Amino acid sequence: MFGPEYTAGCRACSTIADGFDGFVVHLANHDVTLAAVSRAPLAKLQAYSRRMGWSFPWASSFGSDFNYDYQAAYTEEQQQSGVVEYNFRPMDVRPSLEAGKEGPFAEWAASTGTDWPTYRRESPGMSVFALEDGVVYHTYSAYARGQDALWGMYQWLDRAPRGRNETRTEEAPLSWFRRHDEYDSA
Repeated sequence: MFGPEYTAGCRACSTIADGFDGFVVHLANHDVTLAAVSRAPLAKLQAYSRRMGWSFPWASSFGSDFNYDYQAAYTEEQQQSGVVEYNFRPMDVRPSLEAGKEGPFAEWAASTGTDWPTYRRESPGMSVFALEDGVVYHTYSAYARGQDALWGMYQWLDRAPRGRNETRTEEAPLSWFRRHDEYDSA
């Protein structure tokens, strides 16, 4: 998740993307191409990719409807209407927008260089397409918790003695992980 206004990628999405380079070659050898798509301009995506040390394919959908078509982004007008389509159902975003005005959610958004309403115009989504006889078919999509399997670290932490060991508090519910270049040395 990297919107046009962002100065850095979402910490959660960045954590997921940290695993892409390791398995992109295995997928390619099974006639599967992994590619990330974000709405930020390509130059921003390339700069962030260099910062993170990634080499997987990452495309910009800047100026197109791609992310909107697959319910992974919303216009400001859609957001202000209060209800958007996400995860195959209508979702009232008003409580989320209210909760993010200050505190940990506002801080989470600030870590991407934006505010909470702007941050929430992007939502995580994953889609699969197949090309057959020159026709592209949309074959699968997953949103929200349906993407947990993509978090490579979760699979390991869920099997560790303390699990995810999330040190969530009311003051900092999202602070238990960071971008890989933001940790103090362990």
